[in-house]
Order: sequence, then C-alpha cells, then structure tokens
Amino acid sequence: MPPERDIEFSIELVHGTAPIYKKAYRISGVELLEVKKQIDELLEKGFIRKSTSPWASPVCLPKRKMEPCECLNAVTVKNKYPPPRIEDLFDQLKGARVFSKIDLRSGYHQLRIGPSYIPKTAFISRYGLYEYTVMSFGLTNAPAFFMYMMNSVFMEYLDKFVVIFIDDILIYSKTEEEHGEHLRLVLQKLREHKLYAKFSKCDFWIEEVKFLGHVISNGGIAVDQSKVSEVQNRKIPQDVKDIGSFLGLAGYYRRFIEGFSKIAKPMTALLEKNIKFRWTSASKAFEELKKRLTTAPMLTFPDMHKPFSHIAMLHG
Repeated sequence: MPPERDIEFSIELVHGTAPIYKKAYRISGVELLEVKKQIDELLEKGFIRKSTSPWASPVCLPKRKMEPCECLNAVTVKNKYPPPRIEDLFDQLKGARVFSKIDLRSGYHQLRIGPSYIPKTAFISRYGLYEYTVMSFGLTNAPAFFMYMMNSVFMEYLDKFVVIFIDDILIYSKTEEEHGEHLRLVLQKLREHKLYAKFSKCDFWIEEVKFLGHVISNGGIAVDQSKVSEVQNRKIPQDVKDIGSFLGLAGYYRRFIEGFSKIAKPMTALLEKNIKFRWTSASKAFEELKKRLTTAPMLTFPDMHKPFSHIAMLHG
C-alpha cells in the first residue's frame, strides 16, 4: 500500500445519485483468466479488497488492464483541474542540453482513496465483489487529480528545470553541472513524498530524449517516428468513428503540419451531423496528412523572452 498522504482521492457524485449496481458481464474464457490473475495481484498488493458495497460496476478489460466501467464515471462530478497543453510544457526548453526522464511506477496506484469513497469503486466479476483502496486507472477524475498532486509536489521547480505530465517527469538543464543539482533536487522530492519510479523506463544524463511522443534535443523538438508509424499503418476509415480516431491521433502533431485544419477539412466535414458518409475528397486529405507526418520538420523552441508572432503560433 502507498503511504498515507495529506491528499487522498475523492469521488463527488451528482446530487441525488443513488448507488448503482449492475450484474457482471459474460466474458470469454481468456478474459476470465486475465481477470482472475489481475484480481489476485491487486489483492496481494492491497490495492483492492473484498467488498459488501451497494455499488457494483461490471469489470472491463480495455488494453488488457482491468478497470471499473462507465456507470460510476457517468454520475461523478468532473474535476476541472486544467489539463496541461503539450506545447506549453515544451516552451521552457530553449537552451537545454542535458535531459533525464523519470516514469513513476504504476503512478495512480501510489495514491490512496479516501475511506468514505472506497465503496463507490466496487466492481463485480464471476469471482465476487471487490473495491479499490488506491486510485484506479479507469476513474474519470484520476488524471486531473494525479496531475494536481504532482504539480503540488514539484511546484517550485516547474518551468525552471522540470516538466510534469501526469506520472512522467522531464528534467532539463543547460550544463552537466547544473543537471546534477537539478536531478538531485527532483530525486529528493520523490524520496520525501515516497513516490517511486520504474527505473527500467527511466533515462538519465542524455542529450536526446523521447517524451510524450516527441524527440527533444538542444536542436529543438521533432515527431517521434516510432509513434507516427501508428498513423502510417491506419487503414482507410470505414465510418465516422474511424475518422474521429485518426484525426485525434494526427491532430496531436498538428503544429508540425502547416495548414493542418485546411488539409483535414474534407475529413472533419464528415463528422458533422446528418452528413452521409462518402469517402471521396477525404481520401486525398487522409493520404496527405500521413505523408506530412513522415516528413515533419524539427521545430525550434520559442524564446520566452520575446513576443510571439500570432501567425507562427496558430498556423494550423
């Protein structure tokens, strides 16, 4: 179990909400084995416990990770803590030459749920009713809550030599001597707050680092081509859902593609209501976006001491 902290995860419900109880879904034998395996592992770690709660969400297995389903999330008051803008996170990196990256180990599981909120997380399977004692990956407010906690821990270092995105930490410095001190301060904070890293996924003292789907170096920021391959391998969209999925993925890198909105317009038009799905002019847009991503330029970091050009900021 993670240590007790000043902050604990809470779940505020829409006024008047009564407990929601749903029966377990029927799932395949392979999925059943995976559910049993994950329940046993979570029980052993103390991350879940047996429950008698009036709440019950059927188990889901998105991306092979057991999560509570949507019934609790649908009646949860959404946390309005602002999510970070990726481009804003990189604005302070100009001049940095040395980088380290720290990935927390199962970050969400390092934060306890407040005792009164635990019963609301109950989930049901063929193996019984259980409830989470730590924050689960499937809870709607988990990203915002964890981001708030991490920003609180590292507030004095943000935009100086630390970038935080949920459970990923980037340390950047102009010199190796400076980096040694920065790294010491970050590791000291992690130790003070008993936050644990997964060192197999960490990188230290490097000149080029992959972070949030980008490759960062002193020269600037570029698209991580290993991530772009997912865009390249996309087949022609068959429906509106496929288009939305593709545009969401490609749009993550929109600032590398001049005129992104204009190029994507034939595809975005198909997302409008009462528009019949016809894959005609959108085909050219689809192929052009894939092509542009593979030839995307490296972008230099902005100089935060000079005024921005509005056109340069919003070319997409």
